[in-house]
Amino acid sequence: MDRYRILVSDNVHEQGVELLRQRELFQIDVKIGLSPDELKRIIGDYHGLVVRSATKATAELIRSASQLKVIGRAGAGLDNIDVAEATRKGIVVMNTPGGNSMATAEHTLSLIMAACRHIPQAVESMKLGKWEKKKFQGREVTGKTLGVIGLGRVGALVAKRASKGLSMHVLGYDPVTTPEAASQMGAKLASIDEIIRKSDVITVHTPLNAETRGLIDAASFEKMKPGVIVVNCARGGIIDEGALWDALESGKVAAAALDVFTESPPGDSKLVMHPRVVATPHLGASTTEAQISVATAIAEQVIDYLENGLIRNAVNVPAIDPALRPKLTPYLDLARRLGQFLAQLSPGKISEMQVAYFGEIAHWEIKPVTNAALVGLLSRFAEPDVNDVNAPLMAESHGVRVSETVSRESAFYGPSVGIRTQSSEGETVSVLGALIQRIGFEPRIIGIDEFVTEAVPAGAMLVVANRDVPGMIAGISGALARSGINIAQMNLSRDRIGGRAMSIINIDEPANETTLDTIRRIEGILSVRQVILEE
Repeated sequence: MDRYRILVSDNVHEQGVELLRQRELFQIDVKIGLSPDELKRIIGDYHGLVVRSATKATAELIRSASQLKVIGRAGAGLDNIDVAEATRKGIVVMNTPGGNSMATAEHTLSLIMAACRHIPQAVESMKLGKWEKKKFQGREVTGKTLGVIGLGRVGALVAKRASKGLSMHVLGYDPVTTPEAASQMGAKLASIDEIIRKSDVITVHTPLNAETRGLIDAASFEKMKPGVIVVNCARGGIIDEGALWDALESGKVAAAALDVFTESPPGDSKLVMHPRVVATPHLGASTTEAQISVATAIAEQVIDYLENGLIRNAVNVPAIDPALRPKLTPYLDLARRLGQFLAQLSPGKISEMQVAYFGEIAHWEIKPVTNAALVGLLSRFAEPDVNDVNAPLMAESHGVRVSETVSRESAFYGPSVGIRTQSSEGETVSVLGALIQRIGFEPRIIGIDEFVTEAVPAGAMLVVANRDVPGMIAGISGALARSGINIAQMNLSRDRIGGRAMSIINIDEPANETTLDTIRRIEGILSVRQVILEE
């Protein structure tokens, strides 16, 4: 790769853009306000795309991105990116989930206070020359119950500041948060139903998906306390806007504070114009500090991925802890080689791949290693553009089932990775690999089926099965010599004296079919397979 071309198509803070411009390998184009057709015409020239929320990375656009390797979202939301299509194309999609959390949490608290004290309405009244002190009598938040639906980064910050800073009683819902973790945020875990029934103020902080769309609906409003205040700084669509309007009109909801809407911008929305609605134009992340934070974060992530292969905050590929990466990287290489090896050794169409982890590696995040094995396996018979991102989808499309097992106890050979494939006819082949410490950590094949060996998985290799009788090695080496092929290394194994034997022979160049047929015709040879591993 001579240079990576990066397109910045939204208003990303200059500090982030400057980080990208400083890289020698990067050519940066900033083109803001492109129409979908204009963007589609030029996207094929770029290896990276950096966006905020304005650019719509649709499936149609992504299919036109012939060279695209990464889409970076300077922010947390991914509503404007077709992640599924990007995954199919092998494009990493990454965001900056923590970069604007504080800004959004602070905005949420600001809206709660604004709604409780009628601040926007009072300001507008003053600007009209009025003095309507009685009309805008508000409510204190101290001692009130705040319901926080979603205790992720933003929800946790809201809960902590509301409980400790505003002396509110906080009920929190989150499907993966423990009671102990919630307690540290100053919240008590509760069900969504309990939050809806008991809260004086309800704020939502969940992603928008099939499960959360319309989460707060007409039935929810029926259960709420009279005079409740509802806040949404997360995603438009989590609260049913029609049901909210009805609840405001009936008086069940005293006020609503909204930073996000089902349609952005909401246009001529009667909900926005409602006198008891505080509405802001998606300002949750709009602070100088947040914009610098997400811009520099996504720039650093794109640089790390394109220059070093380091993936952080990706939503469609397993990430590797940077502290663990030096240990895990040699296993990624080993697994990829083992996958390539098995793809060429396995008879018939592969229908299943089982990956087993033994020893120290079983304590680590193994999904990236399984993906590396899949890439190796699929690269031999699937599309040529298979990578860590789309390997699981390609495996599924090719009918390959993938499973993992772990054993935290090492065998006598130490930490290792085993892969077993099964063909659609039920035939199985297994290979076991480990690392040996020589100059760094070097990959080795230490077992094939029942045979023990120590072979270098690299370059051209012959895997020869034969009867355990004298003269086999001489016959094989003679056939190779007559073809002018040098043997780099040979590893021998047998199941028992006079039984079956296996040789793994590394050769300096691939053997042609004539040479392979010559070896197959040697008396006592049972099978000969040539495996060529890409470096």
